[in-house]
Amino acid sequence: MKKFINAQETITDEELVGLGLAFGDVLEVDGHIVVSKDLADADRVTVVTYGGSGHEPAQKGFVGKGMLDIQVDGDVFAAPNGALVFEAMQRADKGHGVLLLTLNYAGDQLAGKQAMKLAKKAGMNVRQVVTGEEIRYDPEGEDNRRGLAGCVPLYHIAAAAAAEGKTLDEVADIAQRYADNMASITVKSTDATHPQNGMSFGDLGETDLMEIGAGQHGEGGGVRVPMASSKETIGMVAPKLVESLGLEKGDKAFVMINGCGATTMMEMLILYKDAVEYLEGLGIEVVANMVGEILTVQEAGGFQINFAKWDDEFARLWNTPAHTPVFFKE
Repeated sequence: MKKFINAQETITDEELVGLGLAFGDVLEVDGHIVVSKDLADADRVTVVTYGGSGHEPAQKGFVGKGMLDIQVDGDVFAAPNGALVFEAMQRADKGHGVLLLTLNYAGDQLAGKQAMKLAKKAGMNVRQVVTGEEIRYDPEGEDNRRGLAGCVPLYHIAAAAAAEGKTLDEVADIAQRYADNMASITVKSTDATHPQNGMSFGDLGETDLMEIGAGQHGEGGGVRVPMASSKETIGMVAPKLVESLGLEKGDKAFVMINGCGATTMMEMLILYKDAVEYLEGLGIEVVANMVGEILTVQEAGGFQINFAKWDDEFARLWNTPAHTPVFFKE
């Protein structure tokens, strides 16, 4: 393992200190709670999320104006405890309600249930939306519905709805509708190394194969096939996403290519081109996108592809200002 770290047990603590030092204009860091400076004057519904570290820039890289108000960072690949998430929700509450966004993983779900139970006991006005947009590639495999990088555009959609002065129920309903209208698949080409113990997440890197439908942390559960070109790979996964969303000629779509950590921008742009050309060939218009490293797994090779079926409301909300460490919209 070759990683520029100091001590295995302080990785997350040190990176959070670095985050606060590097982006002090848009956020502040208090232990494992990352807070948008925009929250101080917020008079609206607020948006909170949480998750393990090791997936940078997500999720803490999306804290700031027009996106997340607070993110609670767990240890490497581990959700924070529910009590800390509840503390963040209390801190975020500006009297209009708090939306808690959760990815569909066992640890995250447990923390979310604990936090929501504490919040409701305290009489807070809270709603929770769970994202689990992964679709099954192998018809014989498990339908895990894991939460992948599609949560990130949802952050901006929800935050923009809140900025318009919508109620908590309205914001949560928009977020849920977005979650219901997106789909993702992961394609992995090499494995990641755990930064605290040096262990590989699998043996894929020792083969000439790629895995379609791999989990966020390299859990497996996908289908291994020979490594293919960008166009060939898009041809395998894009039809599944289109079918899952019911996309048809005349529809509008959002497309994300999320690098898993070791995939070059060159590769991601070629993949994006091929995805757009595939959709355009079906008469589907691509109206917005995200391309780059958004939610990674250390130095894993591969990408996540996410399609979302858009309407005019999603497009309007997307085109609102935002400023976070890694996401800018004027």
